[in-house]
Amino acid sequence: MNADRLRPAVLALAAGALAAVLTGCQQGGAAAGGAAPSTTAAPAAGTAAPGSGGDAGPGAAPTAVHTVAPVVKKPVAATTSAPASTPASAPKPAPKPTPADAGCVDSTPGPDEVDPHEFALYRIEELDGSTGKVNLVVQHGAWGCGAPDSDGAPFVVTGEESRWALDQAAYVTATNPIVTSTENQRIGVQELIDWVKAHPDSGLVFRYQVGDDGAIHRLEEVFTP
Repeated sequence: MNADRLRPAVLALAAGALAAVLTGCQQGGAAAGGAAPSTTAAPAAGTAAPGSGGDAGPGAAPTAVHTVAPVVKKPVAATTSAPASTPASAPKPAPKPTPADAGCVDSTPGPDEVDPHEFALYRIEELDGSTGKVNLVVQHGAWGCGAPDSDGAPFVVTGEESRWALDQAAYVTATNPIVTSTENQRIGVQELIDWVKAHPDSGLVFRYQVGDDGAIHRLEEVFTP
């Protein structure tokens, strides 16, 4: 019975407390909503904005300074070229020396005056074909000085005749009188043999080169007027 009497009183107290709470929330919301948002005043003209180069406030981050590299201008190539130098004329080839130009003797040459690469050819002795060589009967000497009114310098021989083997496959050239030319022409060894047989003891002068086997492998006639 007592519990039934107290129930209305408890309900009334609870309703009053709830109303008070709701009233307080509405007043707090109105106060919060009624407050106008504060506006931040824009910096006055002339006042440097942060980071624009003015005085930075305490704690402000340093402003990076951008430097511009100077532009280096490349030199402009000259449009006017220097006049090309006139090429010097090529030197004229020296005239081919005659045998007497290399030094001459006015008497029988001594051993130290004999040309080791030239000789006068007199005869050719054929050998057995199996040897592949023939013998040249020659005499060494040196070029004489000759008279001013002569056609050319003579080849002055000295000592006794000697025999030199000539390879039958040798490189041989000849000029006048063997061939009708003042320039060396290639001929065969047999052609040389035939001419020398028909003109023995002519004494034509030849330059020669010896191979590893001791035989002559290159024979070139020296032109004389």
